[in-house]
Amino acid sequence: MDVYTAMAKRPVFSVDDVDQYYNNIGSARSAIKRLMAYHKVMKIRNNMYTCVSPQTGGPIASRFQIASSISPTSYVSHYSAMDYYGTTDQVFYDVYVSSETKFNDFEFDGYSYHFISSPFLEGVEYPELSGGIRVTSRERTVADCLKDMDKIGGYEEVVAELGILNGIDENKLLLILNIYDNQFLYQKTGYLLWPLRDSLGLSSDFFEQCRSRIGKSKRYLSKDIKEGIYNNEWRLVVPGQMYALKNGWMISDASI
Repeated sequence: MDVYTAMAKRPVFSVDDVDQYYNNIGSARSAIKRLMAYHKVMKIRNNMYTCVSPQTGGPIASRFQIASSISPTSYVSHYSAMDYYGTTDQVFYDVYVSSETKFNDFEFDGYSYHFISSPFLEGVEYPELSGGIRVTSRERTVADCLKDMDKIGGYEEVVAELGILNGIDENKLLLILNIYDNQFLYQKTGYLLWPLRDSLGLSSDFFEQCRSRIGKSKRYLSKDIKEGIYNNEWRLVVPGQMYALKNGWMISDASI
């Protein structure tokens, strides 16, 4: 029985997958150990394996396939979703994975996989012919990056990456915002996406809807801001100057 050939058809597999060919869990584990000894299989983490590509000598599974296989509800999100869509000009070695089931962060093949709690599955897509990848839509990705920006690198990095995006569906974005139902998220969305409204294709009505949901609370845009200027429109304390010059735009007056 050629277990390697059978498992190579799966980007990621477990002991139970191998056991389908043995009907003996001990024999399945032994088969995996033999394949690892011959450098035909790599262990990703506990009970997660991938075959080694004979062409590259690296894992058959991509980081996106691995992220989508960590748990039954895991999916690629945040900057990693932008990476999947090719809408970033950076190489990220941190893979952000949302999941309803918590897992411990781990490293594999030069990438660090980070758990982010998933509150819902709306906006998670299943691209055809992707080998089992689950990834947030562009609209869900925008909302998640804005919501969690202090967890994934800060507002400057989020602004820089969002500036590369083009043409999102504002109705889909509003749906995600409405599900989160978070006043602070509406504030950040309105303030940070306004300079990008043309490239993203967002209407004035979109910002009016965001403005109607911000409440009366005054907040700092980011925990990294110690001093700044108060923006009355979005009720945020923001940096006096905020640049994203590599994307061709700049906020020089935070009160605008």
